[in-house]
Amino acid sequence: MRHLYFLVPGTGKRFHCGGLFAELKTLRLAQQICSAEVVTYDQREPDTLFLDDLLQQANLDNSIFVISWGFHIPRLVKRLRGYPVVYHAHSSGYGFSLPGDIPIITVSRNSMGYWGQKRPSGLIFHLPNHISPEFTNRQQPRDIDVLVQVRKSSSYLLNQLVPALEPCCNVVTLTGFVDDLSILFNRSKIFLYDSAEYWALSRVSEGFGLPPMEAMACGCQVFTSVNGALADYLDPGFNCYKVGVYSAGYDCDRILAALQTTNPLAMSPADLEPYRAAALLPRLAVILTEINHFFDYRAKHSADIPDLTKPRLAGLWLQRTAAKVRKKLGR
Repeated sequence: MRHLYFLVPGTGKRFHCGGLFAELKTLRLAQQICSAEVVTYDQREPDTLFLDDLLQQANLDNSIFVISWGFHIPRLVKRLRGYPVVYHAHSSGYGFSLPGDIPIITVSRNSMGYWGQKRPSGLIFHLPNHISPEFTNRQQPRDIDVLVQVRKSSSYLLNQLVPALEPCCNVVTLTGFVDDLSILFNRSKIFLYDSAEYWALSRVSEGFGLPPMEAMACGCQVFTSVNGALADYLDPGFNCYKVGVYSAGYDCDRILAALQTTNPLAMSPADLEPYRAAALLPRLAVILTEINHFFDYRAKHSADIPDLTKPRLAGLWLQRTAAKVRKKLGR
């Protein structure tokens, strides 16, 4: 198999986010199948390859560049044209298009559907994000009633729902970065997550939504939005509750009732199995085998399936409209 270079702008605190951590987890999975390493392109870091230096090397045709940082994709595609490139798609809706010879690995079915419509002639795969082993229910006492992360939370959640809950129960609000969320999830009974407003303002979609799944893996009940890729695995009324429904009072009543329930909603260990390493590794092996075969074929053959570009769609629309007119006139 070809050597994989996972491109990220940097790995320091400045770049810490769910997307970076998910990408590094995928890198570690890939390293169990083939040779792979991280490459930074915005910030030089000790003991890490830097893209400017790497591109000076020869014989990179036996490598694959894995790109993932949404807003950086157009410039990375332009810079890496001619090299084997794979797009690891997290969020969707950035608006850019991709050449047909760049395979896409999506972290959610939501993103897979987006690219299946936008780029139907491309090679597309689905590889869910990895839920690491520390996210498990430790069966310990829970001293936090309701846990909330400020980042990505809606103004409704922070300014209406949390103040309404605070007189009734123990609410903990996280304002900064937490090294190990699994500890807090195991201490909490309920986790609130409402990212629809955040992603609407960003004009892209929720790419996967790791926190609700990680919380449920730790035995925490979740009140959440179901926007974007959250709809891949969330099922309100069955494994979670929908938050932001009708009024803060209605939400409060349901949250306080959930604190008292003897049958908490959550994902079962079986529901979580597709997101654990044991299921992801054989899946990734199949995907990488297919991608390597594709690049072997691409090196010897030209493409002949046209993309759905705007000019082509306009031409197809004119053809279909003309055919309908001819049919009506022929009656």
